[in-house]
Formats: sequence, C-alpha cells, structure tokens
Amino acid sequence: MRRFAELLDRLSFTPGRNAKLTLMADYFATAPDPDRGWALAALTGRLDFAAAKPAMIRSLIEQRVDPELFGWSYDYVGDMAETVALIWPAEDKSAEPGAKRAPELSEVVEQLSRAGRVEAPRLVAGWLDALDANGRWALLKLITGGLRVGVSARLAKTALAQLGEVSLEEIEEVWHGLAPPFVPLFAWLEGKGDAPQIDLRRAFRPLMLANPLDEAELAKLDPADFRAEWKWDGIRVQLAAGGGEARLFSRSGDEISAAFPDVMEAAGFDAVLDGELLVARGGEIAPFNDLQQRLNRKRVTAKMLQDYPAHLRVYDILFHGEDDLRALPFDARRARLEAWHAETAPARIDLSPLLDFARWEELHALRDSAREKSIEGLMLKRGDSPYVAGRPKGPWFKWKRDALTLDTVLMYAQRGHGKRSSLYSDYTFGTWRAKEGEGDEGEELVPVGKAYFGFTDEELLRLDKWIRANTTERFGPVRAVKPGLVFEVAFDAVHRSKRHKSGVALRFPRIHRIRWDKPAAEADRLPTLETLIEE
Repeated sequence: MRRFAELLDRLSFTPGRNAKLTLMADYFATAPDPDRGWALAALTGRLDFAAAKPAMIRSLIEQRVDPELFGWSYDYVGDMAETVALIWPAEDKSAEPGAKRAPELSEVVEQLSRAGRVEAPRLVAGWLDALDANGRWALLKLITGGLRVGVSARLAKTALAQLGEVSLEEIEEVWHGLAPPFVPLFAWLEGKGDAPQIDLRRAFRPLMLANPLDEAELAKLDPADFRAEWKWDGIRVQLAAGGGEARLFSRSGDEISAAFPDVMEAAGFDAVLDGELLVARGGEIAPFNDLQQRLNRKRVTAKMLQDYPAHLRVYDILFHGEDDLRALPFDARRARLEAWHAETAPARIDLSPLLDFARWEELHALRDSAREKSIEGLMLKRGDSPYVAGRPKGPWFKWKRDALTLDTVLMYAQRGHGKRSSLYSDYTFGTWRAKEGEGDEGEELVPVGKAYFGFTDEELLRLDKWIRANTTERFGPVRAVKPGLVFEVAFDAVHRSKRHKSGVALRFPRIHRIRWDKPAAEADRLPTLETLIEE
C-alpha cells in the first residue's frame, strides 16, 4: 500500500504528461503482481467495492471525531478523502492484534471485495489505524474511486505500452476482454507470455473520434475528399454481435446492454457497428432529453420502453462476419455497411444518411439548419480514411452548430476537487421569473444550470474572493451568495425538466464570459429561456 500511496501522491503533484507517464511506467515495471494490476484497475476506473461507499467513511470518522468538527474540516478542505486522512485519530494499536501492520494493496482489494456491509467498516477502520496520513488518503481514494490525480484511462494504458514492444492500439484492442489484476496482460507486455486471447466478435474496440473543425482550416480542405453526415444528438455506442450473442457498449467501453433490451432484440446478426443511440418514434428522432430518461437506469420498465423507444442510427461497420473492415477506406466500409443493412434489415437500426454537397457554402447552410432539426451539427469524414482508434488529426472533423448564450445570475458556489479543493469553482446560476403565489410581487431567481469551467485561473481567484465576500448562507461546502454577479453562459440546447424548480434544464452549460460590468437585474428572464426549448 505504501508504494501505491507514493505513486498517487507524486502523480497528484506532477503536472506534465510525460512525467506522469514515467512515474506510472516505473511503477508498473517494478511493482509485483498482483499489486500493479490492482493499481492499474484503480487508475482506469475498473474497481468498485459494493460494501464500502462514502457514506460508510463518513460514519466511521464521525465515530472518532465530533461530527460538527468534521463538518467544519470538510468544508475547509473540500475533499472527503483528504479530510478524513488528516483528521483521523488512530486508536491504541495494541488493542487490535495485527493493527500495527500496514496492509498491502492486494490485501485491501481482495478482502474488501469479499467483505459484507458489517465486516467492511471494521476492516477499513483497522487499515486507517495502521497507515500514515498519505496511506490513509490513498486507501480512501481507492475505496471511493475518485482518484483525481490527473490520469485518464488512456494515459495509464499509454504508460503500459512503455513496458515492451506493444503499441497502445494493441493494448486497447484486448483491454475490454481482460479483468483485473491483469496478470496475463503484464506477462505479454514483458515478453513472458503470449497476447491475451479474447473473442473479438463480442469485445469492445476503441472508437475513432473526430477533431473540432477550425473554420479557418476549412478553406484549405478539398470538399471532394470528404463525406458529410449529421451529428446526431444522442450517445455514441458500439454494437458487437456474433456467435448468437450481442453486447452494446458506450464510447468508454462500458457495457450497457441490459439498459436497452429493445435494441438488443434486433441484434441477431454477425457484425460490429458504430453508431448513435437515440430515441425515435415513427421514424422521427426525439430530443436528447427523451434519451436521458433511459440512461443510467438499473431497471427498465415496460412503460419506459413504450414511452422512450430506443433506436440505433449507424455510422460505420468495423467487422462483418470474420472480416475486419477497419483498414478499408471509409467509402469502401460505407458500401459494405449499406449492403449489410439492405440484406439484414434489422428492426430499430437504420443508417445515418450521407448529405449531398459540392461546395463548403452548401455545408454552411446545412449546419445553420441543424438546430431546428434538433441535430448537433455535422460530421466530415475523408473518403479514404481507415478506421483508426483515438483522435487522429485530419481524417474526421465535427462541426457543431453555434452555441446559444444567456445572461444568468450566480446563486450558489461549491468548492472544487483536487487542486481546486480550496477554491469555490463549481457554480449554480439562475434566471429571473415572476414570484409565484397569491399576493407575491416582484421577481425571484430560479436555478437553470451548473458549470465549473470556462474561466482562467486568474478569473477563478477573483471569483473565489467575490464569493467569500458576498456569502449570505452556508450549507456544508456550498455557499449561497447575494444576486450580484452575472455569468454569460453558453449551452447547446434547452429541455423541459421536472427535476428543476425552473422547469427547464440546459444541455452542456459552460461559462462563456463573466460580466463584472452588468447589473444582476439586467440578466435574462426565464420566459426568454423557455422560447428556446426543443420539443
């Protein structure tokens, strides 16, 4: 556990990408199995402990420390794991046999994976007693899953590629067919074993992604080289079917098959498809808000299936039977996709149509019409581009419609996480509306969204100072502020929402500009926002 804690600590204070890669590669090369495999699982979000959750940690600390004192400390520090690690008062270690020994990483993972809700608190408390502050912090980060050390799953896999003569693409090809602690993977990377064997027909393949289009770059491109499609407003998925089985994956490789049985019923073929998951009724694509009713659901009811019928609109075909088509040019893959669909004609699955254009000006007009069709924008793909994992520069571009903007008023601020844990960097903002109720006069603010990016470090420091000076109430780590600061917010769309007091929800809101100069009374009203709702 000590080496894992040191790795997390150094990663959290190391800003450079290459330096982080070196730290991880050194750890993977020198740490023993299965510890390095469990560390890799933690860094890539592949660990989950059903019996150990943040509520359990809060209960443990409140048994050792006055709850009010813990609340103040948590409010000041802003991070649960860091607060508990610093404030934890160890009991007399001689009272518990074995408590003086700090646990190994594999011991923590294996015991906690088997523990029930009664045993887990005892285990965690004993480990917290045995570890120093840094070890406690690493243990709690491991349990909660929110490492926040500036390492993505892809960066961790890039570090793996430095162990041997294996490319990142080869690692990603087999990644989702492997399970922690990844002993066969490390043996392969170090030349001590063969490549792991997985069933490629039902495994996730890393998706090919597009780069945002810089319009200044558009004039340098030849329209004849590109094909255009709509950028549908759903979620990117991959459907892998073969051998009588099928799996539906999100863009990050998480399996979501159980949440969409209506789509899976149609997957009685042998192919791997890349497309967009949507809700459709009678051939008409519904707004994203309808799809959101189906996302992250553990149980899908018959009413939900009826009210929000799922639909897959396919962009590309990666495998057809045993044939791996990814090395073919886009035009050749498209021809295979059209032939496959005409032959198979699966229910709830159709093709994303190609758009006719000869000049960029024609695409401009199509893009301008995207909003009225509840479409995000356009995709441009070179006709000669193979299907390559990641985000290569040049073959694919996304050209999203222009964002909408609105002047809102800051209502609440909350401390951030990691490097922002001491600063108020997460903001809830609202618009004005007429007060409701008999005899009410004037206007009130109602929240319409949250955002935590879109400003510079210098602006963040100034915002934090303003929030502290204008706080009216405190709710744990959250502060309410007087209505005196205007945010110009950019967002992609507006939908109706029963969960929000305002009755609306913004899609992908971000801070566009801080209007220090504008009086809060001049911010926008809720009726203005309601005119933008996409039905």
